[in-house]
Amino acid sequence: MSIRTLTPMLRVSPQIDPADVAGLAASGFRSIVCNRPDGEEGGQPSAAAIAAAAKAHGLSFAHIPVVSGRIGEGDAAAMARALAELPGPVLAYCRSGARSEQLAGMAAARGADGDVARYDILIIGGGSAGIATAASILRRRSGVSLAIVEPNDDHYYQPGFTMVGGGIFAAEATRRREEGLIPEGAEWIRGAAASFDPAADRVMLADGRVLGYGALIVCPGLKLDWDAIPGLAEALGADGVTSNYRYDLAPYTDRLVRRFRGGRALFTQPPMPIKCAGAPQKAMYLSCHRWERGGLLGQAEVQFHTATPSLFGVAAYVPALEAYIVRYGIDLQLESRLVSIDGPAKVALFEQRRGDNVRRVEERFDMIHVVPPQVAPAFIASSPLAAPSGFVAVDEATLRHSVYANIFALGDVAATTNAKTAAAARKQAPVVALNALAALDGAAPVAAYDGYGSCPLTVEAGRIVLAEFGYGGKLLPTFPKWLIEGTRPSRLSWLLKEKILPTVYWNGMLRGREWLAAPGRLGAGG
Repeated sequence: MSIRTLTPMLRVSPQIDPADVAGLAASGFRSIVCNRPDGEEGGQPSAAAIAAAAKAHGLSFAHIPVVSGRIGEGDAAAMARALAELPGPVLAYCRSGARSEQLAGMAAARGADGDVARYDILIIGGGSAGIATAASILRRRSGVSLAIVEPNDDHYYQPGFTMVGGGIFAAEATRRREEGLIPEGAEWIRGAAASFDPAADRVMLADGRVLGYGALIVCPGLKLDWDAIPGLAEALGADGVTSNYRYDLAPYTDRLVRRFRGGRALFTQPPMPIKCAGAPQKAMYLSCHRWERGGLLGQAEVQFHTATPSLFGVAAYVPALEAYIVRYGIDLQLESRLVSIDGPAKVALFEQRRGDNVRRVEERFDMIHVVPPQVAPAFIASSPLAAPSGFVAVDEATLRHSVYANIFALGDVAATTNAKTAAAARKQAPVVALNALAALDGAAPVAAYDGYGSCPLTVEAGRIVLAEFGYGGKLLPTFPKWLIEGTRPSRLSWLLKEKILPTVYWNGMLRGREWLAAPGRLGAGG
């Protein structure tokens, strides 16, 4: 029997038999809760049969049946009351254990009498920023009550999507189960935040639950706005239209590049802000290098349409990138924004600024890699936490909210002027951890973020232009010269091939092992 521990006093398991009860009693359980309706499948022991076995061995029993996908607040309230009244340790079971775990989480958030569950620190978002910050906090103060609100069961190593599209990683290498990344000591609340009441220190979830906090950390990421470009959402994944910004599409990029035998290949970049400004270019450079090695570059007409006025936002790195634009024969179109796409017709429409004039130009393509516009999530943009941009308004150094002293934000959702990269979140996490703990203690912020971000622009296999910078474009190099200039490509190729980079990212950043992902080490990827 597979039994999983949720708390020291509560465990969950799949369906049990009456014959299992003696062993459960011997192992120390004092109560059993059945969360499964009778008669779900043939051969299923009835709740009454388990109750009788429990009584015979001196265990308490409760039957709170719930149907998968239809668990409501009444069920959560009943579970909360049962867990408050039953002697522990308690074993809750259903067919697989999943419903019992979900119900237990809802009950914990609700409280025995329907009260608002309150945490010292509540984190909205279980992505890279949220997990790293939680781990950093718990390493500093293990006794703090901390919960992470995250609706998704899977966590994605998004910087790796570019490498999937480049044929270097398999897509499966960029995905892990969320539950395996939640730091020990943190509670995972499976749910989606819906609204905020900062005056009352409360967060409302989409399923109606209400959570209280001493300090709030907001880091749900941003929204990829595929619908902002007419025709794009329905065109993706067919007719040569792809994007490395989605897990399921990155393998299609790889397939298009491998099967390309010549023609027009377009690559786009929308207006800022976007996740890692280097990713749109990396998709292009990796494609061009593969075609170059295969003797196909001469048959390729490659265009890069970027809505920005320069190739890269930090001027110091532009010459190195321009050299590859020339080498690969790329037609660079600055201030050129994709405004619509017709997949079946293989035509993209761009709006281009040329001085004081704006024109619209149609471009035919055989393949096109599109980066969507990116905006703040709707529940953030419509909240009292939002800046005019829609992102969370914070002080750029302390990452504390500009109005509410016990609220912080980091990662892609923060309204800061730094580049939105994984490296930025990695540097922000300990700053927010320290400042949130200070807020709990009634103290002023004690740490500051310098705007650090990095974009490792892979310009050919085994060679990168590593752009590292802070606020205002200040250069903040931390990596060894050979890695920046690519003078030892065999070393970097090995790191990529052996998947050392994503391993360092996960083990260093997500587990809060800051020494592994500190400046100068390999965890600084964007």
